[in-house]
Amino acid sequence: MASRKACLFAALCSLLIVASLISGSESASCCMKYTKRKLHCKAVRGYNIQTINGSCDISAIIFHLGGKFVCADPLKPWTMRVMKCVNERRKRNAEQMGHLKNGN
Repeated sequence: MASRKACLFAALCSLLIVASLISGSESASCCMKYTKRKLHCKAVRGYNIQTINGSCDISAIIFHLGGKFVCADPLKPWTMRVMKCVNERRKRNAEQMGHLKNGN
């Protein structure tokens, strides 16, 4: 009887550990809060847009900086400026690549 309870207890602990690992990995890919510091366009390599869904509670812009990610409020003017700057840089780079392919 005691060994049966011990097995049940061990199984429940294992289940809790697995559940916490799964929920932890979901939240790691979601922004939970926004940065308080403004970023400069030169430091930003790209961005993704996070929308509210089952595992993400806030909308956010996820800026890619070297080896890390920073979450920003999409309604802040500085966030929109950095997104515009990154988009313009991408467009210029694409145009330059087009000129190189055409031999210009």
